Amino acid sequence: MYQPPSVSVQANNGLARILAHAVEAADKPRHQIAREVGMHRETLLRVMRGERAIGLDEAARILSVCGAYPRACMILALAGQEDLACEWMRSEMGEFLEEFFTSLPGHLDRTLGRRTHDLRPRWANGTSQLVARMLAKHIDDFANRDISMSLPR
Repeated sequence: MYQPPSVSVQANNGLARILAHAVEAADKPRHQIAREVGMHRETLLRVMRGERAIGLDEAARILSVCGAYPRACMILALAGQEDLACEWMRSEMGEFLEEFFTSLPGHLDRTLGRRTHDLRPRWANGTSQLVARMLAKHIDDFANRDISMSLPR
């Protein structure tokens, strides 16, 4: 009888995939990455293949040494978005998500205060869509303002 893999196995496999991508795309050889992380080269290879479980602190060190944004990559991987983690790990989007994920809990706590208990999980998807649309509008407004400033009067 088929049993789905546990959440921890899925999480480890997702992290292994993004770590392998980060190491392969890094501008450093594997042995140097392993040395900078403080890990044996063979251990790094086993981590990349998903054969060895990895802690979040180790994963963050590997990602940092490879020039990726660790929090953004790990959150995306744990959310099942490994492709986006790989695509954005060294981009401005990765940097944006790093700051966003780091600052959002504090802003929610300060802004909502005791009302955090009134939040409903079903609102999360709609809220994420609202934030994405608001960001797109902000980018469009910013671009339009730049264009209008550069036009001769």
